[in-house]
Amino acid sequence: MGKKKGPFVPLSVAVLTASDTRTAENDTSGDVLQQRLVDAGHKVVKRQIHTDDRDGLSKLFGEWIADKNIDAIICTGGTGLTRRDITPEAVEPHITKPIPGFGELFRMLSYDDVGTSTIQSRALAGIADDTLIFLLPGSTGACKLGMDKIILPQLDASRGPCNLVELLPRIRHE
Repeated sequence: MGKKKGPFVPLSVAVLTASDTRTAENDTSGDVLQQRLVDAGHKVVKRQIHTDDRDGLSKLFGEWIADKNIDAIICTGGTGLTRRDITPEAVEPHITKPIPGFGELFRMLSYDDVGTSTIQSRALAGIADDTLIFLLPGSTGACKLGMDKIILPQLDASRGPCNLVELLPRIRHE
């Protein structure tokens, strides 16, 4: 879909799983994010599982946003409606430009899989200073959908008519 643009540009991406229950052994959603990024030609430069702790997550987001070696952060988990689902609240103070279309499109696409339960997702994306940030639900299926249908096409400079990678120099004022 879309016209070819420029050459593929590999990005340095950090993968975060926000969860009180996931471990390195059972983090299938984080595995999906990492594998799809690597298969697409990007570099996963950091990967971490962090508990559903708002202050701790916010601090980690801040550290990764400040790291000039990270172009994007993709997080899975903590986007639901329960008391422990606090990932959007942890990242929102860092967002300098929200990308509301991401959450809207994610929920539209996930309707085919989960029906009206899609309203329970607070998936979101934004720009924090110079860093692209995407928050996906914790389910492996949601991560596959978000990566395949939205994130990976937007992280591919060779796809058109427009993508986030081609905007990065202007976002960074280069």
